[in-house]
Amino acid sequence: MANHKSALKRIRSSERKRVLNRYQHKTARNAVKKLRELTDAKEAQKMLPSVISMIDKLAKKNIIHSNKAGNLKSQLTKHVAAL
Repeated sequence: MANHKSALKRIRSSERKRVLNRYQHKTARNAVKKLRELTDAKEAQKMLPSVISMIDKLAKKNIIHSNKAGNLKSQLTKHVAAL
C-alpha cells in the first residue's frame, strides 16, 4: 500500500479517471455498433457527426489511438455513404 499522501491521492484520482474513461469508451463503442446496424440512410446521416465527435474526444484524451480513431471514422463514413 502507498506510504505518501501524494501516492494515495494519485490512487484516488487514477480510479476516478479509469471509471470515467471506461464509461466514455463503452458509450462510444455502443454508438458505433448502433450506427453500423442502422439501415435508414437519413437517420445514419444524422447520427454520424455525434459518433465521430465521440471518437475524436476519445482520441484527444488518448483513450484510443489516433490512428484507430481515423480508421473508425473512415469505415463509418464509408458505411453511411453506401446506405
